[in-house]
Amino acid sequence: MQSERLFKDAPVWRAISALVGPSILSVLVMVIYNMTDLFFIGLLQDTAQTAAVAVVGPVFTLAAAGATVLGMGGCAVVAGSLGAGDLQDARCISSLCGWCSILVGVILTVVLNLFCEPILSLLGTNDEILPYATDYLRILAIGAPAMIFSVSAATLLRADGAIRRGLVGNLAGSITNILLDPLFILGFGWNIAGAAVATMIGNLVASGLYLNHILFHSEALSLCPSDALRHPTRLGRVLALGLPNGVSSLLSGLAGSFSNRLLSAYGTNALAAMAAADKSAMVVTLVQMGICMGLQPLLAYNVGGHNFPRLRAVLNRSFGLTVGFGTLFTLFCLLAQQPLIGLFLSDPEAISLARQLLPWLLAGSPLLGLYYLGINFLQAAGYAGIATLLSALRQGVLLVPALYGFHSLLGLPGLASARTATDLFSAVIALLLFVLVWRKLTNNKLRPFHNTL
Repeated sequence: MQSERLFKDAPVWRAISALVGPSILSVLVMVIYNMTDLFFIGLLQDTAQTAAVAVVGPVFTLAAAGATVLGMGGCAVVAGSLGAGDLQDARCISSLCGWCSILVGVILTVVLNLFCEPILSLLGTNDEILPYATDYLRILAIGAPAMIFSVSAATLLRADGAIRRGLVGNLAGSITNILLDPLFILGFGWNIAGAAVATMIGNLVASGLYLNHILFHSEALSLCPSDALRHPTRLGRVLALGLPNGVSSLLSGLAGSFSNRLLSAYGTNALAAMAAADKSAMVVTLVQMGICMGLQPLLAYNVGGHNFPRLRAVLNRSFGLTVGFGTLFTLFCLLAQQPLIGLFLSDPEAISLARQLLPWLLAGSPLLGLYYLGINFLQAAGYAGIATLLSALRQGVLLVPALYGFHSLLGLPGLASARTATDLFSAVIALLLFVLVWRKLTNNKLRPFHNTL
């Protein structure tokens, strides 16, 4: 199988590059994909529509939490099962994840359309933004099943070693969205609704390509209902291992909603400025996240096979990669902040606010990769509970109080500096937990991975 050749036999740097290279490329495409909506909406020179994207964002961050739980949890369990030589369990897990992602998407479609306006009101939407946010949310909600399936399936393909096919699916969906955005937003005059339609079609294209691989090209992955029904209780282990990433997305969405409510007191320009600054800083976070998520199946496979010398070699190189890329992309964003922010905003006041916020958002970025690497290592080692607590610490336990505390001290810049403070503190905690678990793992005090799955 592809996974055995790559995870077990390939030279360490070759295995890392085979996983991390496509993952970083996918992330960079995702960055462009995420920026495209805001870029073409920005060309409308309407800060209310730019702000609407920011207001709706936390809703789909929460939706992505479900996809992340299934995808990352499924990836860890499938890779560990393959490392332990249990093909049938891998097929069972992948089928459970696939069907659950579709079901969650359908439920989300119904809930968001039924309760659209109350949800937007809770998120701090004002009368100027509400019509645009309503259109954007309702259309994206219709495409929720495809969005959640595409996110979870893309992650499962990595556990199968199908790196290239996963990359093709990601590229195809993103490029479809990028090409359709100017046509729908500007050409057809659909404005923000056009961005939502383009996103929905892009997710459908990606889902179709992932389905093709699972149904016709994979021995380890399945969508056969009988495989899912063989051991449905295995879903519990998937949820436990995926929960750290899901908690991170869930609490990030909640923290975003609190932040938006505080920002709304400063007006539409402040909401638009934070949206632009967030998009500009996103490249650093997503690159480091992409490196660590790309490595997770390699970590899980070697923990499952008890190949600790290879695991050590992978981890040693991973630390340098995350910090190096984090520093490089942070410097790029700081030096290019004027053109980056100018991609999304034309209003001088909003641009000025965004330039105040961006350096604060980037201050802790070079070390954020240590946090993501710690989370993925803890998941691979079967320490789902600790990984979940670490995620909750960064995105909820620390961040929400920090938003209010730093805001009371610094005003508007405090909403950005609060994120930097929690990022740095969480990175330190992640590093300490990593050292503790590694010592237990190498002293054979940790339960064998395949027995915990």
